[in-house]
Amino acid sequence: MRPLRQRKKTCGEAMGSTGPPKGCGSNIGSLFYNLCDLTTVWGVVVEAVAATGVVTSFVLFIILMACLPFVTNKKRKAMVALQAGSLVFTLGLFGLTFAFIVGRYSTGCAARRFLFGVLFAGCLSCLIMHGLWLALLQRGRGPKCWMFCLGALGLWLVEVIINTEWLITTVVRSPPGAEAIPDLSCSFDNMDFVMALIYVMVLLVAVVVIPVFTLTHKQRQWCKDGAFILVTGILTLAIWVAWIVMYLYGNQVVGNPSWDDPTLAVALVSNAWVFIFFYTIPEISFLATEDQVQEPLDDGDHVYPARSLVYDNILKEQETRPQNMYIENKAFSMDEPSVSIRPESPYGSYNGQLRSCVYQPTEIALMAKGLTRMDQEVIIPRARTPSLNPGSVSSLPRSHVSLPS
Repeated sequence: MRPLRQRKKTCGEAMGSTGPPKGCGSNIGSLFYNLCDLTTVWGVVVEAVAATGVVTSFVLFIILMACLPFVTNKKRKAMVALQAGSLVFTLGLFGLTFAFIVGRYSTGCAARRFLFGVLFAGCLSCLIMHGLWLALLQRGRGPKCWMFCLGALGLWLVEVIINTEWLITTVVRSPPGAEAIPDLSCSFDNMDFVMALIYVMVLLVAVVVIPVFTLTHKQRQWCKDGAFILVTGILTLAIWVAWIVMYLYGNQVVGNPSWDDPTLAVALVSNAWVFIFFYTIPEISFLATEDQVQEPLDDGDHVYPARSLVYDNILKEQETRPQNMYIENKAFSMDEPSVSIRPESPYGSYNGQLRSCVYQPTEIALMAKGLTRMDQEVIIPRARTPSLNPGSVSSLPRSHVSLPS
């Protein structure tokens, strides 16, 4: 461990003799001068951006919960828990920004050291589990949603344990024989603060690596999810490299160590907005738009055909079938009757018209009419019946030919 650094003077201690700065009232404490000091604009600007982020995160959380009952895609619905968890941790990042804007005091310094890594670990753990779910979905095997939630919780608890041990070791248990320092929680070296975040850096590398395997997904919608997670991880990695270099070396080279707090505050608020723009908003838009596009594919029109189509098919079949209204005598017919492949239904000739409206003689009436005609005709005697060849028989009218008794 490096030797503990002495506590820095706050803005109020440096200007205590001259009164409050421009923009701050006389009833405002010296710890909160950065929130209203118009001479140091960074505090006012970061405060406004962080407050906007808090409101935006809260509104997005309400929208996400409101969309949940209307989500029909079960796969996307399973990941809403991870997205809600990431949004809660992002809201915490915006809130923690105010702790770096105000002056240093024991409670605020303890919150900075503990919550900085814990909140980032929560966001990155949700992103890792979401990327892992996409990778397993590509191979056709995906565990249940609660297993991914437990995985994200386990990754987050590791950072909680690490920061708790670091805080207890450096604050509660002071080294024996050391002089009592009034604000021990604020007396830490920059390198110690960065070294306590090594586990978070490992999670950040995992966020960048895991989504790469999801870019070749067969379904394009899941490729979009993986691409947005990858972009979020790359931008987060760039922000972390920038603030670590500035925090460890840049401020000392410039000769202004008082920029440590603004560096961490800007890193927090910028990274939180990256989570909002490149992860939360795209996922909510996917929940709201993709299901509406897929709804026409899931309706039941193709299962239950329209009734008009059924009636049209029946009428077409009826038109193709020959309807014999009268019985013809086929005794001397040389044409062999056509053998039907399938028996016709007795209701096949029904065309939807009532019998009372259109007169249709029945088979019994036709047979009775045919018998009366046969009695009236003169039957040719067998002796006088000349030898008929098939050509002559076929030339005779069928209605005047009858079988001899």
